[in-house]
Amino acid sequence: MDALTLTDRLTATIDDKRDDLIALTQDLIRIPTLNPPGENYREICDYLANRLSGKGFQIELVRAEGSPGDSDRYPRWNVVARREGAEPGECVHFNSHIDVVDVGRGWTKDPFGGELEDGKVYGRGACDMKGGLAASIIAAEAFIECCPDFRGAIEISGTADEESGGFGGVAYLAQKGFFAPERVQHVIIPEPLNKDRICLGHRGVWWAEIETYGEIAHGSMPFLGDCAVRHMGAVLDEMESSLFPALAAKRTDMPVVPEGAKQSTLNINSIHGGQSEIVRPETGLPSPVVPDSCRMVIDRRFLIEENIDEVQHEITSILDGLKQTRERFDYGIREMHRVLPTMTEKDAPVVTTVTEAIRATLGTEPSYVVSPGTYDQKHIDRIGKLKNCIAYGPGILDLAHKPDEYVGVDDMVDSAKVMGLSLLTLLGPRD
Repeated sequence: MDALTLTDRLTATIDDKRDDLIALTQDLIRIPTLNPPGENYREICDYLANRLSGKGFQIELVRAEGSPGDSDRYPRWNVVARREGAEPGECVHFNSHIDVVDVGRGWTKDPFGGELEDGKVYGRGACDMKGGLAASIIAAEAFIECCPDFRGAIEISGTADEESGGFGGVAYLAQKGFFAPERVQHVIIPEPLNKDRICLGHRGVWWAEIETYGEIAHGSMPFLGDCAVRHMGAVLDEMESSLFPALAAKRTDMPVVPEGAKQSTLNINSIHGGQSEIVRPETGLPSPVVPDSCRMVIDRRFLIEENIDEVQHEITSILDGLKQTRERFDYGIREMHRVLPTMTEKDAPVVTTVTEAIRATLGTEPSYVVSPGTYDQKHIDRIGKLKNCIAYGPGILDLAHKPDEYVGVDDMVDSAKVMGLSLLTLLGPRD
């Protein structure tokens, strides 16, 4: 059977699996894997294990013991399924996170109903990223049916906690060698980047907590104390006057989307000063005290052209400057999280392969983008030392984490064809 006939057969097989793809997506949505706190991870891993073991995959269930958030009540479970081919070759790994964010308000659909309407499957996690997970499974199953004597190996993983950093998921697996270059050679992460776009990587992130110190005193005599909140106000004022304009002037050659993310950004994630807020229905008033502590969490997103030491220095220079010029100003700073920017080269094998598959499936040239925020590629790159990794999957990124989140069925089918044709190129019969 020549390659063209095999290609046609593969795409036709995926078309025939359309109803199965819908049902699989619905089943995954109906398992509410909310993070936090990390609910039903074992249930969805068992579901995936049962399905994939029936297709000849060898299953490993891996609990990320000791990772952030892991507990007996909310264990961080992951599933890795591997199907060996008939002869030696490379391994293609599809990695999808199984967790979803909080539902939030504003839904008109059942968030965990998996409702099918007008060619769309609705539910929390539909596009981010259970639709992508389902598409990768259908692609792999169709490829195995059409090419049972394939070379190498196919892996499919469902991993925990991507929405909260991925430390109980891909980071843990990478530490255990699951993404070592001698085990896996190509990684596709089916995040919802639109079916005609290939995501090469992401910006960097540096999270830190800044604390300003004061002295407690009676609120009627604030002159006897030292208000830590006012000190934090001075920090914010300096950021507004000098740091934010400087960040806005920094631009990147990375193809980051959307346009506003092509500059450096800083988000004030939270500020907590003084007493804890009263929780209703309590009716008492707070006590009158001068706050002796104020804490601010910052979320700094930086570009591949920037150095992490410079990113940190921009903040510490403001704080040190205030310590020199502002009476009684003192501070502490604690790094919470850092991830360096990453970007796979356009000529990497997985990029060129998926590019050709998009051309063949959609008849269009793909666009190459970089994500404004991080995703699990950071761990595959940093810990696994595997550079040949991209994000590609169905769904519209803007719908992620929104009410009435959905994924289009046609988009899932087309993305599954792209993934299937990529498998054919990388693992199929040699010419």
